[in-house]
Amino acid sequence: MTQTVPYQSFPNSFKRDLLAGKKLIGLWSSLANEISTEVLGVAGFDWVVLDGEHSPNNVRTFITQMMALKDSPTAPIVRPSCNSAVELKQLLDAGFYNFLIPFVESAEEARSAVSATRYPPQGVRGVSVSQRSNRFGTVPDYFKNVNDNICVMVQIESLAGVAAVKQIAAVDGVDSIFVGPSDLAAALGHLGNPGHPEVQAVIAQIFADAKAAGKPSGIGATRSACPQVPGNGLHLRGRGQ
Repeated sequence: MTQTVPYQSFPNSFKRDLLAGKKLIGLWSSLANEISTEVLGVAGFDWVVLDGEHSPNNVRTFITQMMALKDSPTAPIVRPSCNSAVELKQLLDAGFYNFLIPFVESAEEARSAVSATRYPPQGVRGVSVSQRSNRFGTVPDYFKNVNDNICVMVQIESLAGVAAVKQIAAVDGVDSIFVGPSDLAAALGHLGNPGHPEVQAVIAQIFADAKAAGKPSGIGATRSACPQVPGNGLHLRGRGQ
């Protein structure tokens, strides 16, 4: 954990630190409860993933959890249920700037996620003039600058994703490659055992491919999934690490 000042979304201090190669430590929050999320913010993690894939969250519970993180150093990251432009549009308007897209398997899917988070001409995000992301129309130069402040991280969790990771990492607007070790282990025939040598070798190759592309990489760093990281927790690797 490196942050000592409150997280700022516009300009996006999390994206700045990520692309600068800083080691950023965070964790998942799956309880869909603003008090639990507030405690995590007080603890001072660099980031927290508010999960919409495997947790009972919706836009309303996400908003109250973002409110609970206000004035903390912890950057909220949202993981949507899937790579859906409609869902991403709702989450953007709700106020999220940092996205972890699950189960990305191709460069085309990565480009779709990036496009969904950008206003035209860089993307296809629908325009709402007054919404929570621009503080209901009060943020100066919001439409001029917001595209550059959105952070998109993609999860590699399948054999197809592994095969395409170099192409995915090369997509403009993909800011980080994040390993989903549990699904990856299952895809490799080692369900529940991300520490298996075969899984570990694939994870190491994903990290190497991301580094070669100049992109930060990350992983859910339990001891079994990432034994080289001391202790439990989640770990985002900077580009130079």
